[in-house]
Amino acid sequence: MKLHIPALSSRLQSLQWMMATAESCTGGMIAAHCTDLPGSSSWFERGFVTYSNEAKSELLGVPAAIIDQHGAVSEPVALAMALGACYRSHAQVSVAVTGIAGPTGGSADKPVGTVWLAWCIQGIAHAERHLFTGDRGQIRQATTQVALRGLLQRLPR
Repeated sequence: MKLHIPALSSRLQSLQWMMATAESCTGGMIAAHCTDLPGSSSWFERGFVTYSNEAKSELLGVPAAIIDQHGAVSEPVALAMALGACYRSHAQVSVAVTGIAGPTGGSADKPVGTVWLAWCIQGIAHAERHLFTGDRGQIRQATTQVALRGLLQRLPR
Protein backbone atom coordinates (compact mmCIF):
# COMPACT_ATOMS: atom_id res chain seq x y z
CA MET A 1 0.00 0.00 0.00
CA LYS A 2 1.40 3.37 -1.03
CA LEU A 3 0.77 6.02 1.62
CA HIS A 4 2.34 9.08 -0.03
CA ILE A 5 4.06 10.18 3.19
CA PRO A 6 7.38 11.39 1.67
CA ALA A 7 5.54 13.42 -0.99
CA LEU A 8 3.14 14.82 1.59
CA SER A 9 6.05 15.74 3.85
CA SER A 10 7.89 17.47 1.03
CA ARG A 11 4.83 19.44 -0.10
CA LEU A 12 3.91 20.60 3.42
CA GLN A 13 7.49 21.62 4.15
CA SER A 14 7.74 23.59 0.90
CA LEU A 15 4.56 25.45 1.89
CA GLN A 16 5.80 25.81 5.48
CA TRP A 17 2.49 24.36 6.64
CA MET A 18 1.61 22.04 9.48
CA MET A 19 -0.90 19.19 9.40
CA ALA A 20 -3.34 17.84 11.98
CA THR A 21 -5.51 14.73 11.97
CA ALA A 22 -8.96 14.09 13.43
CA GLU A 23 -9.59 10.37 13.50
CA SER A 24 -12.45 8.21 14.62
CA CYS A 25 -12.60 4.82 12.86
CA THR A 26 -8.85 4.75 12.16
CA GLY A 27 -8.00 5.32 15.82
CA GLY A 28 -4.77 7.22 15.16
CA MET A 29 -3.48 5.17 12.21
CA ILE A 30 -3.14 8.22 9.97
CA ALA A 31 -1.10 10.08 12.57
CA ALA A 32 0.99 6.98 13.21
CA HIS A 33 1.87 6.63 9.54
CA CYS A 34 2.79 10.31 9.35
CA THR A 35 5.01 10.16 12.39
CA ASP A 36 6.74 7.00 11.17
CA LEU A 37 8.75 9.30 8.90
CA PRO A 38 11.81 10.75 10.66
CA GLY A 39 11.63 14.53 10.93
CA SER A 40 7.84 14.59 10.79
CA SER A 41 7.74 17.17 13.60
CA SER A 42 8.59 19.78 10.96
CA TRP A 43 5.20 19.28 9.27
CA PHE A 44 2.98 17.15 11.54
CA GLU A 45 1.50 19.27 14.33
CA ARG A 46 -0.90 16.96 16.19
CA GLY A 47 -3.49 14.24 15.98
CA PHE A 48 -6.88 14.01 17.64
CA VAL A 49 -8.33 10.54 18.21
CA THR A 50 -12.00 11.25 18.79
CA TYR A 51 -13.62 7.85 18.84
CA SER A 52 -16.63 8.79 20.98
CA ASN A 53 -19.22 11.41 20.14
CA GLU A 54 -18.27 13.25 23.34
CA ALA A 55 -14.65 13.41 22.23
CA LYS A 56 -15.69 14.84 18.88
CA SER A 57 -17.55 17.61 20.69
CA GLU A 58 -15.06 18.24 23.50
CA LEU A 59 -11.82 18.10 21.52
CA LEU A 60 -12.89 19.29 18.07
CA GLY A 61 -15.93 21.44 18.83
CA VAL A 62 -18.35 19.34 16.79
CA PRO A 63 -21.78 20.48 17.93
CA ALA A 64 -23.68 17.66 19.65
CA ALA A 65 -26.79 18.76 17.72
CA ILE A 66 -25.06 17.94 14.42
CA ILE A 67 -24.12 14.48 15.69
CA ASP A 68 -27.66 13.92 16.98
CA GLN A 69 -29.26 15.07 13.74
CA HIS A 70 -26.96 13.39 11.19
CA GLY A 71 -25.12 10.69 13.13
CA ALA A 72 -21.41 10.48 13.80
CA VAL A 73 -20.79 8.96 10.37
CA SER A 74 -21.96 11.81 8.18
CA GLU A 75 -20.74 14.61 5.96
CA PRO A 76 -21.55 17.41 8.45
CA VAL A 77 -19.63 15.65 11.24
CA ALA A 78 -16.62 14.92 9.02
CA LEU A 79 -16.52 18.56 7.89
CA ALA A 80 -16.81 19.82 11.47
CA MET A 81 -14.03 17.46 12.55
CA ALA A 82 -11.68 18.71 9.81
CA LEU A 83 -12.42 22.34 10.61
CA GLY A 84 -12.09 21.70 14.34
CA ALA A 85 -8.70 20.04 13.90
CA CYS A 86 -7.36 23.18 12.23
CA TYR A 87 -9.06 25.62 14.57
CA ARG A 88 -7.88 23.77 17.67
CA SER A 89 -4.28 23.37 16.55
CA HIS A 90 -1.54 25.34 14.84
CA ALA A 91 -2.08 23.51 11.56
CA GLN A 92 -3.02 25.01 8.21
CA VAL A 93 -4.36 21.68 6.91
CA SER A 94 -6.15 18.70 8.35
CA VAL A 95 -7.71 15.41 7.44
CA ALA A 96 -10.67 13.90 9.31
CA VAL A 97 -12.25 10.46 9.12
CA THR A 98 -15.39 9.02 10.66
CA GLY A 99 -16.81 5.68 9.65
CA ILE A 100 -17.98 2.17 10.39
CA ALA A 101 -15.07 -0.26 10.22
CA GLY A 102 -17.12 -3.23 11.44
CA PRO A 103 -17.66 -6.03 11.71
CA THR A 104 -20.78 -4.69 13.49
CA GLY A 105 -22.41 -1.28 13.70
CA GLY A 106 -23.67 -0.94 10.15
CA SER A 107 -27.21 -0.24 9.00
CA ALA A 108 -29.11 -0.19 5.71
CA ASP A 109 -28.29 3.52 5.27
CA LYS A 110 -24.72 3.23 6.56
CA PRO A 111 -23.38 -0.27 5.98
CA VAL A 112 -20.08 -1.49 7.37
CA GLY A 113 -17.35 0.14 5.30
CA THR A 114 -19.07 3.53 5.09
CA VAL A 115 -16.51 6.25 5.77
CA TRP A 116 -16.74 10.01 5.48
CA LEU A 117 -13.39 11.73 4.90
CA ALA A 118 -12.88 15.49 5.04
CA TRP A 119 -9.93 17.73 4.32
CA CYS A 120 -9.48 21.30 5.49
CA ILE A 121 -7.02 23.52 3.65
CA GLN A 122 -6.60 26.94 5.24
CA GLY A 123 -10.13 27.06 6.61
CA ILE A 124 -11.98 25.56 3.62
CA ALA A 125 -13.24 22.01 4.07
CA HIS A 126 -14.43 19.40 1.58
CA ALA A 127 -15.77 15.92 2.26
CA GLU A 128 -16.26 12.64 0.40
CA ARG A 129 -18.15 9.47 1.23
CA HIS A 130 -16.51 6.13 0.51
CA LEU A 131 -17.75 2.58 0.86
CA PHE A 132 -14.78 0.30 1.49
CA THR A 133 -14.91 -3.48 1.44
CA GLY A 134 -13.03 -6.06 3.45
CA ASP A 135 -12.54 -6.77 7.10
CA ARG A 136 -12.00 -4.18 9.81
CA GLY A 137 -8.27 -3.93 9.19
CA GLN A 138 -8.70 -3.57 5.44
CA ILE A 139 -11.32 -0.85 5.85
CA ARG A 140 -9.08 1.10 8.23
CA GLN A 141 -6.04 0.72 5.94
CA ALA A 142 -8.03 1.83 2.88
CA THR A 143 -9.36 4.82 4.81
CA THR A 144 -5.83 5.80 5.82
CA GLN A 145 -4.57 5.54 2.25
CA VAL A 146 -7.44 7.58 0.76
CA ALA A 147 -7.14 10.20 3.52
CA LEU A 148 -3.44 10.79 2.88
CA ARG A 149 -3.70 10.65 -0.91
CA GLY A 150 -6.66 13.03 -0.77
CA LEU A 151 -4.75 15.55 1.30
CA LEU A 152 -1.75 15.45 -1.02
CA GLN A 153 -4.00 15.96 -4.06
CA ARG A 154 -5.66 18.99 -2.48
CA LEU A 155 -2.47 20.84 -1.47
CA PRO A 156 -1.34 23.71 -3.70
CA ARG A 157 1.69 23.00 -5.86
